Parts: sequence; structure tokens; C-alpha cells
Amino acid sequence: MLWYVVCLCFLTLAWAQDCQVANIQVVQNFDRNRYAGKWYAVAKKDPEGLFLIDNIEAEFIVAEDGTMTANAKGRVIILNNWEMCAEMLASFEETPQPAKFRMKYWGVAAYLQTGNDDHWVIDTDYDNYAIHYSCRLVGEDGTCLDSYSFIFSRHITGLRPQDQQAVTLKKMELCLLGKYRRVMHTGFCYGSS
Repeated sequence: MLWYVVCLCFLTLAWAQDCQVANIQVVQNFDRNRYAGKWYAVAKKDPEGLFLIDNIEAEFIVAEDGTMTANAKGRVIILNNWEMCAEMLASFEETPQPAKFRMKYWGVAAYLQTGNDDHWVIDTDYDNYAIHYSCRLVGEDGTCLDSYSFIFSRHITGLRPQDQQAVTLKKMELCLLGKYRRVMHTGFCYGSS
């Protein structure tokens, strides 16, 4: 038993020490057509600044020419007390790695987010869950100083129990275990266009 605990501690320490953004693995052989469609955020790690709070839905669309865009919406609070459903539009710029994109925001989203974000699909089974990651600022030591991440589900009710282990493992690999918060779906943005 002691040997098991010691091995587990070393494994945890090894994961904790490899938080270099350059070492983060993404989905291999990413298939954007299988990925397209609606996803519901069920957990998120917030970045610095204003961002979507809850009721977050994203729909990824693949055009005939293969380019991908996204429409997302979620509840935000601006000016300290004005609650609204923000709709965000984004286009994705290709990179040599199919699961890594540069995302540019359009419309109202341009005021909520600035510049282009790296947008990486870390893991997905296409039918049930997906993990997205973005690092906005890499420190001198190669670790991320300002990141955000979403755990998405195809089901508004959340992740299936059989997906929990894979998602937890990826949170550890991203050095973000314990940094996510649950995303509620109360219907706040339903009916918004």
C-alpha cells in the first residue's frame, strides 16, 4: 500500500512539473465535421477579465470549403449589474495542427474579448464530451499565466459518468485540476437570437 501511495505521489509531482504550454497534447486526427454541432459548457476555468458566466452554448459550423466558425452565447454581467445574454461569433484560422486554431471574435464579442486566442481541442469523443483550452499569456518559464478552458457536453444535463475519468485526467495534464467551476443552465439565454 505504501509503495502505491509513493508511486501516486511521484506521478502527481511529474504531472505538476510538466505545465509547459508547448507540451500540451491535443486531439490527434481531429475531424472537424464530426465535431460540428451544438455543445453545452458544463464546467469552465475562467481567464482574467470579463467573460461568459453561465448558460453557455456553442455551435461549431463547418462550411463547404472546410472553414470553421462558431456561434456562442451565455450570460454576462456588465457595468457591475447589467445582466444580459451575450452572443459571440468567431472564425477560426487554420494552423499546421488540425486541433489547434486561432480564434477571432466578431460583433459584441469583440468588446468582451480582445485579439486572437489560441483555441485548442484537447480531447473529445465527438458524441459526448470535449475539452477546449486557450492560453492567452505564456510566462518566461513556459507555463501559462492567463488561460481559460471549457468542458463541453453534447447533453445539457452534463457529462455521462463514464466520461468523468477521461475529463479528470485531462484536467490534470493541463495543470488545471481544481480550477474549474460548474456552469449552470437555467434557461437565461433560451429564446435569444
